[in-house]
Amino acid sequence: MTTPSSSPSRSGDPADSSRANPSDDPVPVLPGRVWLRRFMPAPVQVDRKERLRMLLGIVLAVGIIAICAQLWGLLHPPGLWMVASLAASSVLVIGLPSSPLAQPWAVVAGSVVSAAIGVVVAHFVSPLILAAALAVGLAVGVMLLLRSLHPPGASLALLAVLEPATHTGRYLGFVLFDVLLLVLIGIVYNRLTGRAYPHEKPAEKTAAAAAGGKHSPFTTADLDAALKSYNGVLDISRGDLERLMEHAAKAAFQRTLGDLRCRHIMSSPVHAIDESASLAEGWALMQEHAVKALPVVDAEQAVIGIITTTDLLYHEFAPEEKAGLGQRLRSLISRRGAKKAQHIGAVMSSPVQVAGMDQHVMDLVPMFSAKGRRHVPIVDDENRLIGIISQTDVIKTLADALTP
Repeated sequence: MTTPSSSPSRSGDPADSSRANPSDDPVPVLPGRVWLRRFMPAPVQVDRKERLRMLLGIVLAVGIIAICAQLWGLLHPPGLWMVASLAASSVLVIGLPSSPLAQPWAVVAGSVVSAAIGVVVAHFVSPLILAAALAVGLAVGVMLLLRSLHPPGASLALLAVLEPATHTGRYLGFVLFDVLLLVLIGIVYNRLTGRAYPHEKPAEKTAAAAAGGKHSPFTTADLDAALKSYNGVLDISRGDLERLMEHAAKAAFQRTLGDLRCRHIMSSPVHAIDESASLAEGWALMQEHAVKALPVVDAEQAVIGIITTTDLLYHEFAPEEKAGLGQRLRSLISRRGAKKAQHIGAVMSSPVQVAGMDQHVMDLVPMFSAKGRRHVPIVDDENRLIGIISQTDVIKTLADALTP
């Protein structure tokens, strides 16, 4: 028998249930307009609490450094080292503590080395324009070589060329004092406000995840390949990038499957059979409709069991254990193998676990993986059979969700 259904075939994805109205299509955007949009500010993905944390931390960092310098008599002349590099470094250390550009090694080494390069270039190169360009270029090159890229460091190299008062070793002492104190403030303030600084290394994060038994949707080699193909400097730590990718993968997976219901992928109409039917009738129905399982229903279309091709073969022809599969099938079709008539109700699997039509598809995964089921009947709100989902249906759905 075939259960009634409003859909003559597999329901498919919910997005395919309706076609978009051509009049609703977005107006094509001109290439020039797309290019101009690149100059618009990107939305800041931080809440008010984080903005307040950043603002307060930067004020405290710059203020504490200035006070300490004044108390120690280092602020001579005023403004010698209290320059833009201090403010920019504070923004990185306090506002972006996970950035590779804000880590202690980058801040200290990048700043001191750049300042030293500026002093040396100013001493040996006379033309101011050439000295300025050469100092900044060399500073960036050395920072890249030392893996200590810190953008404010380039301004320290430029300052050493433009400001004659910096052409002494004392300038390097000012810079070292500045960045060491800033790093110390960053460690304390970020820790107190719930931010890890210095940021955890990828190896530490990987070990912690392995200890917790968590599995990432991609491997370290995958991330290495992605970074290599990007071939650029990212202002984000490797650990944060990996976490963002994991969150994005989970969000995409949830978006694809999280709202997918059983009614979206079930086969409907579904062919069912009465428990009083003979095994031969069940086999004939399976052969006719090319199915491997038949839900068994009562007069009200409630599911009371399920029978599969395996049930038919091993219950109908148990005495012929030595016979091959082909011989068993031929015997079943010709009805020569049965010693006596049996009914579906005698060999069906019962009770059988069913799923509601509005149940999430993800809820079926444990049924198939842990309990070894290959078919799950789907019922409506009145517990009447309306469809069936096979293990293959779920695997195909998962594969579609994971395929880029």
